[in-house]
Amino acid sequence: QLQLVESGGGLVQPGGSLRLSCVVSGLTMDYIAVGWYRQAPGKEREGISCISSKENTTKYTSSVKGRFTISRDNAKNTVYLQMNSLKPEDTAVYYCKGVSGPYEYWGQGTQVTVSS
Repeated sequence: QLQLVESGGGLVQPGGSLRLSCVVSGLTMDYIAVGWYRQAPGKEREGISCISSKENTTKYTSSVKGRFTISRDNAKNTVYLQMNSLKPEDTAVYYCKGVSGPYEYWGQGTQVTVSS
């Protein structure tokens, strides 16, 4: 069974940066696609970025394109989300999701707050 643990959230000023980490355990990282999602208060959870398992193909939602970068280090069983030029509207709980075949696994989330 796959387990995912996010870290790296916190309080940052507008224009600042954070790097989130998602450590994956339980299955071989090479065959797992990972996505980052976020959920702001009173809003639905939205997918913001994902990276494929083999070719490291990446995708971004329009609101974060050019500011966020997803990457993976299979040797460290970790997927990263580098977030630059953060805005108050980026405030949310950030989750990573691992996909292995027909199964999906979620982490517990990490809070990101962008405020002056």
